[in-house]
Amino acid sequence: MEEFEYTLENEQQFWDELDDIVTAQCPSHQLIDNALRSYLHFTTNFREEYLQSDHDVARCISILLQSQLFEANKQYIRTQLIYCLLQEDELATQHFIAGFLLLDGQQNEATFEMMNQEGCFPRLLELIKHGRAHDARLHRLLLEVLYEMSRMQRLTTEDLRQVDDEFVAGLLQIIEQLSDDVDDPYHYPVIRVLLVLNEQYMVASTSSPEEGQHPPSPLTNRVIKLLGIHGSSYMTFGENIILLLNRETETSLQLLILKLLYLLFTTRATHEYFYTNDLRVLLDVIIRNLLDLPNELISLRHTYLRVLYPLLAHTQLDQAPHYKRDEIVKVLSILGGSANAHWEPADETTLRLVERVAKVPWLRDDDIQEGEVARKLLGISLSPSQTASSISVVDVAAVMEKPGVQTPSRKTEFEEALHDKEGHMNSEPGTIQESNVENVTKKDSPTKRGRRHHPPPIPPMPRLESTKKLPPKTPPRRRTKLKVVSASELPTVGDENAC
Repeated sequence: MEEFEYTLENEQQFWDELDDIVTAQCPSHQLIDNALRSYLHFTTNFREEYLQSDHDVARCISILLQSQLFEANKQYIRTQLIYCLLQEDELATQHFIAGFLLLDGQQNEATFEMMNQEGCFPRLLELIKHGRAHDARLHRLLLEVLYEMSRMQRLTTEDLRQVDDEFVAGLLQIIEQLSDDVDDPYHYPVIRVLLVLNEQYMVASTSSPEEGQHPPSPLTNRVIKLLGIHGSSYMTFGENIILLLNRETETSLQLLILKLLYLLFTTRATHEYFYTNDLRVLLDVIIRNLLDLPNELISLRHTYLRVLYPLLAHTQLDQAPHYKRDEIVKVLSILGGSANAHWEPADETTLRLVERVAKVPWLRDDDIQEGEVARKLLGISLSPSQTASSISVVDVAAVMEKPGVQTPSRKTEFEEALHDKEGHMNSEPGTIQESNVENVTKKDSPTKRGRRHHPPPIPPMPRLESTKKLPPKTPPRRRTKLKVVSASELPTVGDENAC
């Protein structure tokens, strides 16, 4: 195809010409290929002049996504651009291809499935590993593509074996290098990639081989390995995931963070990875979130409780002076259903997990035997079958939520319902709108919500001493140093770190 050289006088001419390219009639694959080449050639030529911001690039990609050219040939264009990503070495072209696949995949999960089937994961690892020094904007975009593709589906064992220590260490080093720049756009994408890789390792470790296949050799969780051996060099990452959990409202991301915390607190080499001050902030966040979760979010509540036990039993919080002991016991009593008559009865798993946390030695009084914890401390009674614990990495790894789902808030729901009631009561006589009556009725329905009493007080958002949102001001080093652990002492992903 003959390539044309464009001469533009202003930005409007750029957008007009781009519209002409994507609205061309293309009845054959050859003409579609010509149109795609023209699109990529034109956008990359004028990228520095008219597409300097991420917003401009996104607008440019959206024009193609919303065009008749794409609507009529979606599968073919996706396939061609995936092949381009696998083969293209020009950075500017990679930028538009990666941006297109990201935006398209967020609207259509099949795009990420196609990318996985065609072998894009190893290619993305390669581009990310060597790309930051050349184009920071492209590097961040590739991280976002890798994250979105990896959280939508399970990766193969072969793909996970492509992740080496160098790749994970490079991501952790990025976070350390940017620890003083709260506005740097790398923080969030880098952290999310590490979180989703950890989840993929957990899923791989808990999956049974298909019938007729030999069990694969155990995978090493590179994230846990690096933090176990070199954790003192990567402390900013730990601070940031606690801050992220403190403010995150998306359920799937909360679960990703909790899964990593669970492995860190159940792996001996990483028991003391976090600063003591950060562990206290984390405990405040967990207490607040446990009280704020609506009754129906059972799986998320279970996951918080599964993290709470090793946090209290295995970390520096086990050492005196014990932080928030009375508050923890009160929360456990509420969750067990004995301290608040307005809460719905707890399910059997919640009761078992609550009792397990209550067995942490420093939470018990000296005169309470371990077998009497549930009855004396929490005011609940459990049968022997209920007290038998089956907590393991399998339970934590299995909890999933669709990306984008926001975690409801018990406090917010109550305040909204109260506001609706006040609005109804303050309405002028004879002017009450029927829709308002319906809304109040729906929110107050006992069959829908179970209760309308004021929830227990929710602790305020933990405030960190630093005025920055991300990352926090580095607290003083703790007196004890992390134990140096050789790689041979670290558990592989296949090991059960059951609590």
